[in-house]
Amino acid sequence: MDTHPILFLPGPTEVAAELRAIMATPLVGHRSAGFVAAVQDVCGRLRDLFGTSEPAVFENCTATTLMEAAIRNLVPRQGRTLHLVGGAFGERWQQISAACGRATEALAVPLGSAHDAATLRARLLAGPRVDAVCITHNETSTGVIEPLAELAAVVRQHAPDALVLADVVTSLAGAELRFDAWGLDCAFAGTQKCLALPPGLCVYAVSARGRERAATVDERGFLLDFVRAIPATAAGQPIATPCVPLVLALQRQLHRIAAEGMTARWARHLAMRDATQAWAAARGFRPFVTDAAARSPTVSCIDAQGADVAELARRASDAGCKIDQGYGPLKGKAFRIGHMGDHELTGLGRLLAAI
Repeated sequence: MDTHPILFLPGPTEVAAELRAIMATPLVGHRSAGFVAAVQDVCGRLRDLFGTSEPAVFENCTATTLMEAAIRNLVPRQGRTLHLVGGAFGERWQQISAACGRATEALAVPLGSAHDAATLRARLLAGPRVDAVCITHNETSTGVIEPLAELAAVVRQHAPDALVLADVVTSLAGAELRFDAWGLDCAFAGTQKCLALPPGLCVYAVSARGRERAATVDERGFLLDFVRAIPATAAGQPIATPCVPLVLALQRQLHRIAAEGMTARWARHLAMRDATQAWAAARGFRPFVTDAAARSPTVSCIDAQGADVAELARRASDAGCKIDQGYGPLKGKAFRIGHMGDHELTGLGRLLAAI
């Protein structure tokens, strides 16, 4: 009997028994014909997931690693990055950029708020020039989803030489994302969020102009040199040994996602968000994100209004579930429910009833 605690965290999230079973099967050689074909299938299906005709691949690493790789590959050594900061993970990306020796600048908004196109436009027109704009599509720490399409359009219009880099860690496969149509140059996500797999792989896509930029940047590194890694992995020959069981589980999950359909998957996540917000309102809580349009489809951050967050978490635990008790400065003041991946309204309803 499967009696483990069901994860309604903002990641890692719940992994289906079918996928866990795949990861328990005997290993195969990563250079075997069958596994090479599996990697090629994964990369082809990742293109559909991102909504791109550009290469989409994976690496054995966290999404934080891709934050660093994106800077090292796509921003010149003396370059400048503009970071749209509205929470912990936007801040992290700026810190990584600075640690890589790039000049950085933050365009910050208060916690719980999204950026708007007009403010970004004003900053780009005022200067100084930037080489890349880094956007956290879905800020996991606060439950804010940014208007990524609008923000990317502003960059394309008013800073056409700047690349648009997007952290889509808790949006890919859970919220609408259209890499090509929105004019993105790099986007990445870990497998432990909306892909509903264990952590260990990061999937990413890079545009043609991004790859062209990378070819001109010195000291890109070795394993995560986009110029070498992307074509090698797309051909089924990753530079280093990948996590074979997780790649095979990812292959199966991508088939499952395709069977559900992206539009239906996005709609399911929106329905879970709406159910969570309605439950909170009925009990005197309020969304931490006041603008309804900026509320994430994948993770709800709820202002506890002075309620005992630890007690809510205990009730969830007693019901066989796990929720989050707030991140960083919001710890104990707000709680987060991750309704992402393979969760359905029925299971979410059981959690909400328990707490």
